[in-house]
Amino acid sequence: MFETLSQKLEAVFKKLRGQGKITVENVAESLREVRRVLLDADVNLQVAKQFIDNVQQRAVGQDVLSSITPGQQIIKIIYDEMVKLLGETRADITDAQIPPTVILIAGLQGSGKTTFSAKLARLLKSKGRNPLLVAADVHRPAAIDQLISLGHQIDIPVYSDRSASAVKIAEDALEYARKNIRDTVIVDTAGRMHVDEEMMAEVETIKERINPHEVLFVVDSMTGQDAVNTAKAFHDRLNISGVVLTKLDGDARGGAALSIRSVVQRPIKFIGIGEKLDALEPFHPDRIASRILGMGDIVTLVEKAQERIDTEKAAKLEEKLRKSQFTLEDFLDQLRQMKSMGPLEQVVGMIPGMNRLPAGAQIDEKALVRIEAIIQSMTGEERTKPQIINGSRRKRIAAGSGTNVQEVNRLLKQFDEMQKMMKKLTKGNFRRTMRGMGYPTN
Repeated sequence: MFETLSQKLEAVFKKLRGQGKITVENVAESLREVRRVLLDADVNLQVAKQFIDNVQQRAVGQDVLSSITPGQQIIKIIYDEMVKLLGETRADITDAQIPPTVILIAGLQGSGKTTFSAKLARLLKSKGRNPLLVAADVHRPAAIDQLISLGHQIDIPVYSDRSASAVKIAEDALEYARKNIRDTVIVDTAGRMHVDEEMMAEVETIKERINPHEVLFVVDSMTGQDAVNTAKAFHDRLNISGVVLTKLDGDARGGAALSIRSVVQRPIKFIGIGEKLDALEPFHPDRIASRILGMGDIVTLVEKAQERIDTEKAAKLEEKLRKSQFTLEDFLDQLRQMKSMGPLEQVVGMIPGMNRLPAGAQIDEKALVRIEAIIQSMTGEERTKPQIINGSRRKRIAAGSGTNVQEVNRLLKQFDEMQKMMKKLTKGNFRRTMRGMGYPTN
């Protein structure tokens, strides 16, 4: 997410930090480079210009130029202005005073509306709500089938009626929700390949009839400036309440994310970061600005860990680590928990400073798959006592895991070094380390 943008900005910041003395002139030069980086990222021209003007106005103040670390001060100003650009605070779903809360989903065909509808329903269900999905895209039968299939996967009911109009389906779904105690109704509407009068008129009528509490515009972030233009067209007709950016995991540039809120004056509420139904994040402007500027996003990383770490297992793991009883079986369990947090590249991207990796550097997730296969090819005794794994056993494990003896040797050596490191930890250091990883300690 934002890899290219982040790396280019880091190059500018490195140069800024290296200046012996900060002057009005070299601030202006650095900001011209930042402006070029933003335009290369497909940020709206007026948005980029206003952003640079705001930063420059604050950056040339006497307090900044005469400070001990003026370069760092200017980077902090850029961060502050980027947070403002992205919306400053998290904008949540507006709830109805009397349920159900009605959420209308709009956008072009191919933007990911139907998948987002299911992702949002899953997220709300995980927070204790009882959502209902509504298949109101009657122009594309495959969309109805897709939503029914997704609803089945997450065990959430889908209201559909292939013989009715989209407007009637939406109206009837509200009645169904009230009778069946569903507190949230998510209405998936039709889209076209481009802004189309018939489509707009239909969505406008649905909005008028069901009076939704939220109108969320879903847009493919990889379309750059087109995303911003389309958002404006939808907002002019529907008065949208929020924006959802999908496919942000595949967008290294970030132009849509940085432009769209300023143009339509509506908050970004969610971002799609993958194809899986759990790959949806609430949009936090400060955290996204931090990722873009290479500062990482430890808060989201810890939240992901806390959602997926089994606290009972974590307590047992702490006890084992304290007694130096950590086995390959435990190591395998930790690998699986880490994989459940999402693609490794996204997890690593939340760690501060990882934008300094060389451009195009890949995180090898296949290496984790090979490690998992090697451990699974061991017997229970071998996982508990790796010291008994001799030459013939190593050959058997390599053959069973589809790897080679060198890879088995490498894993066993790394595991041995890990155990030695854990033994060196004092009790106090151990507890601090565990807390830092998000594990509970007494």
